This record gives sequence, C-alpha cells and structure tokens, in this order.
Amino acid sequence: MNITVYTESTPNPATMKFIVNKLLINGSVDFATKESAEHSKFASELYKFNFVNGVFFASNFVTVTKTEDADWADIEPLLKEFVKGAIESEYAVQDKEQEEDLDFQGTETEIKIQQILNDYVRPAVEQDGGAITYRSYVDGIVTVELRGSCSGCPSSTITLKSGIQSLLQRMIPEVKEVVSEAL
Repeated sequence: MNITVYTESTPNPATMKFIVNKLLINGSVDFATKESAEHSKFASELYKFNFVNGVFFASNFVTVTKTEDADWADIEPLLKEFVKGAIESEYAVQDKEQEEDLDFQGTETEIKIQQILNDYVRPAVEQDGGAITYRSYVDGIVTVELRGSCSGCPSSTITLKSGIQSLLQRMIPEVKEVVSEAL
C-alpha cells in the first residue's frame, strides 16, 4: 500500500493533524508527555524532535502539538515525511492495542449522556484532532476529559459550553453544566 499523508490545521494553533490512508488505532490514545510515550515506538520517535510537545492518535490520524518557538512552515514537511516513514516501517502506536470500552454504564441518565457524547460529540471532536471521554455525572454536572488538540486549545471552553453543554441540556434537561477534568 502506498501511504499518503496530508495535514489539516485544528482549532488549536499549536496542534496539526496528520491524516493517513490507513487505520492506525481503534479508538484513541494520548501521549501528552514524552514519558507517557515509552510504550509507543511511534510516539517516542516523534518526541525525539525537540519541537514536539504532545502526540495524540485516533483512527487514521496523529495530531502533533508543537512547542511555542517552532513554526509550522518549518516543521510540517519534516513531520509529514516522518509520519509516512513510521507507518511504512510499521511503528506501533501502542505495545498492546487496547480496545476502547463502549459498554456504557451507570444510571439511565448517565447512559443517555454517554450515548449522546459518543454519537454526536465524539465525531466532531475527532474531526478537530481531539477526543472526549465521559468521566462522571453528579448533581447535574457532567465531567468530561478533552484530549489531543482539544487539550489546551483556546476554543475548547467555547466548544464545551456553547456546543456540548447546550446539546446535553437540550436533550437531557437534568444537565446543569459540563466541565472538563484537568489532565
């Protein structure tokens, strides 16, 4: 298979999405630090670039967060070439692939929240190079975790309040607020 790589900007100016024509992982995995990447040949090799500040994988893409002093015009071609080579060399995203657990659990309301996040929010967040994970629902407050390009993105608060919170409030009146758990 001839591997092709193309890039898309994300709402987070520090993060670029590198999309490939091959499935990299079922689900998603975030390597927010160099240390967290020790069980990923692909991510640990990316962290060898001194301008890489975060790595996130989902389905057929990897998002890379750069350091503040790096310029996309300088590093994008290097990263595109690296991603292509890493896939051709079959670098593992994870030592052991872990399937994401989509077996929703909890009260009827919690299951409904998880279903809405999975069906409506997750695809949109992945489109922007990120991921969302349900954490809890207590006293009308839904807690989620934002990863990938969403982590630290200037527009993630707007996405959280205007998008996710208003969607959940429309579909589940008991929801009062949506908050993001800090990593």
